[in-house]
Amino acid sequence: MSKAEAEKRISELRRELNHHNYLYYVLDQPEISDAEYDRMLRELMELEAKYPQLVTADSPTQRVGGAPAAGFQTVAHRVPLLSLNNAFSEQELRDFNQRIMRASERTNVTLDYVAELKIDGLTVALTYQDGVLVQGATRGDGVTGEDITANIKTIRTIPLRLRGNPPGQVIVRGEVYMKQADFAELNRIRQEQGEALFANPRNAAAGSLRQLDPKITAARRLDAFFYDLLWWEGTEATPGTQWEAINQLKEWGFKVNPESVLCDSFEAVIAFCRRWQEERHSLPYEIDGIVVKLNSLAAQAELGATAKAPRSKVAFKFPAAEVETKVEEIMINVGRTGALTPLALLTPVQVSGSLVSRATLHNEDYIREKEIRIGDTVLLRKAGDVIPEIVRVVKEKRTGEEREFQFPTVCPVCGSSVYREKGEAVARCQGASCPAQLREFILHFASRPAMNIEGLGPSIINLLLEKEMIRDPADLYTLKYEELLTLERFGEKSARNLLAAIERSKTVPFARVLFALGIRHVGAEMARRLAQSFLSIDRLLKATKEELMAVADVGEAIAESVIRYAGEKQNQRLVEKLSKAGLQMAVAPEASAAGLPLAGKTFVLTGALTALTRSAAEEAIRRLGGKAGSAVSRQTDYVVVGQDPGSKYQKAQQLGVAILSEEEFLSLLRDWTEEQQR
Repeated sequence: MSKAEAEKRISELRRELNHHNYLYYVLDQPEISDAEYDRMLRELMELEAKYPQLVTADSPTQRVGGAPAAGFQTVAHRVPLLSLNNAFSEQELRDFNQRIMRASERTNVTLDYVAELKIDGLTVALTYQDGVLVQGATRGDGVTGEDITANIKTIRTIPLRLRGNPPGQVIVRGEVYMKQADFAELNRIRQEQGEALFANPRNAAAGSLRQLDPKITAARRLDAFFYDLLWWEGTEATPGTQWEAINQLKEWGFKVNPESVLCDSFEAVIAFCRRWQEERHSLPYEIDGIVVKLNSLAAQAELGATAKAPRSKVAFKFPAAEVETKVEEIMINVGRTGALTPLALLTPVQVSGSLVSRATLHNEDYIREKEIRIGDTVLLRKAGDVIPEIVRVVKEKRTGEEREFQFPTVCPVCGSSVYREKGEAVARCQGASCPAQLREFILHFASRPAMNIEGLGPSIINLLLEKEMIRDPADLYTLKYEELLTLERFGEKSARNLLAAIERSKTVPFARVLFALGIRHVGAEMARRLAQSFLSIDRLLKATKEELMAVADVGEAIAESVIRYAGEKQNQRLVEKLSKAGLQMAVAPEASAAGLPLAGKTFVLTGALTALTRSAAEEAIRRLGGKAGSAVSRQTDYVVVGQDPGSKYQKAQQLGVAILSEEEFLSLLRDWTEEQQR
């Protein structure tokens, strides 16, 4: 067979195999036997082995292949993958509809909805270029995720090449999940092999999809439904509604959930939710609610979104199942901030698909209010189908042998005094060197959202603390190869790997370093805002309360927490040590900003934007070389005004700062982008 003949035959085999793969896995309507499919696949593999230059990414032979990856690369989503606001009752659903109806008087919205089952799995975004799958990514924080393309390809229901004539680029959103029967079989095999069991199908799907070796992912039976057309190139034949988008996805070869319905009234939406609340357990996969979407895509765009969720969609969450169990004991956990958290040890019981043996009791007041005693029979549920919580005590089952729990006055770990601030519910250990705090603090410091020091888990941290090789996170950067080799868990390779991971963490951006410091009330998003506003750790720790509160969403509690942190000598010493170790203690300067259209320009946003999220607008400003500020001053160049603007609008008027409407801002963004491209 000549190369030309082989190329023709390879093309025919790929077309046939992709077609039969779609019939078998997506439509469940096979037309040929497994033996015939396998024969064609073997022929294709033999031809591609003979002519490797003819192998393409969309070939059926490329679903599983390649060596295990060293790690996942970060992916910036072209379209933010927003989360959804929740409704926990029919009334909250009706309130959502009322908000849409009020908006419809202004926007001429057609009030029909699409109702979809909310699959309990892992959200993914797939990108196709000229019909071929080029990237699969996790949702991550909605702005950035992880590249899991190799693993996505192993899922047979996901097309490697789209059917029909898709536009140049298509981005779709879906949910990867594991069927309950496959989950049970996976756990059976793991139990036989002495491995830890997965808690539920969602965790199993997430764990399987994030394997560094695609062969492991391929061995686990994952599936996927797709429901959102996020972005497409061009405007020809653009779907005008969510229902049309679902059908377009189906035409391109995606598996869409057959239970989705188009509702021409909100009562039909309510009826759909009621039905599946009763019938949810009849499905072969787990769902935790119903997603309700306004059908008109134009209306969705008109209504816009908050920073976290679109206004035109809502997730109706099913009420959590409640079961009885017994409080066998109450223990105290000391966290990284010194907080003493009581934890109920329960008689293990199945709740919403997983085995639960513990539930947090939050604080002393929580125990008193619910009158929880050791030995009590209690009703347990999962809040949001995730976090176990005690609903109430079944007092009629008390025997008189139950014991009241006495909250400790000293730390159970280090013996230091326990103090509860006035107006706070949480009691805290006052011991600055409390081992429990130090262990949890270093664990937080090394975690993925913070310094991302791979391989530095709880057991290694315990070992380093036990051998007194570290006394704070900064000591990690003074560890020596020879020292690690003296520890029983370390060989030459593991020692080098840990030191390399520690060294890599020195490149982590300032915002994540700030989050890693563990300042109370300063989470990952707040750390990013503070980093952007103050640019360096020195400026931040010298900031006044008023300067801190000028940052968006910084209230009195956060400002005072930062000031308290800055005033502690041991914190000052830690920051100094980390600085000397070479960590990023300032925002890296934008090297290329000087040549960009918005270089040197500062923008402040106020009010709700409808066409894009605040974070997307700020990112667009930064991408063009500008700065997204948080407070209006005479140094501000533009204030962008959305719906219901706050005091920043008035201050801009007083100072004579240029004011842009959202429409003007978007128009200028387009002009500036075109200028940059020229």
